[in-house]
Amino acid sequence: MEKKAQPADRRIIKTKRAIRNAFAKLMTEKDIDEITVSELAREADINRKTFYNYYSGVYQVIEEIEHDIITSYERLLGNIEFERDMNTPYILFERFSMLINMDPEFFGYMLTMNGNLSLITRIMTLLKDKTREAMAAQLGLDIDRADVMIDYALSGMLSVYQHWFASDRRMPLEEVSKLISIMTFNGINGAVNGE
Repeated sequence: MEKKAQPADRRIIKTKRAIRNAFAKLMTEKDIDEITVSELAREADINRKTFYNYYSGVYQVIEEIEHDIITSYERLLGNIEFERDMNTPYILFERFSMLINMDPEFFGYMLTMNGNLSLITRIMTLLKDKTREAMAAQLGLDIDRADVMIDYALSGMLSVYQHWFASDRRMPLEEVSKLISIMTFNGINGAVNGE
């Protein structure tokens, strides 16, 4: 009989989340190359030894963050049928909102960092690649055409989410996502006319 994979220990999940959130917070204040393990551990309220139980250094935290975001996004993409969902485009953006809502504190830091755009750029490039692959496979789109569509949609969406996290967040994230989906698929006239 096969053994079931054991779920991760809650303490490990909590500690790793604290490290990730501390890392993202520090990235809003300084460049990645300036972040040390000592200050990362201090910000996460753990000791250095605990940090080294999970990571060999700061760059391994970055690799894990990228991997986790891409893996979560791939799971969300796996549930999307582009031909079907183009008729109800909000589904696409709702799934992205779900990804953000899994850890809003972390994404709040990630999307409001000032000087560390290289990490956001790498993550966005990976997200665009995964979306292009899924759209091309399902819809048979020309790659150049798919690139323009994806760049437009994801870049605009990223900009809106960055602004939302930096604002007072009066509009609920789900409502923001719905408005983005309307504008992406129906243009500004669609948003103005409530289509």
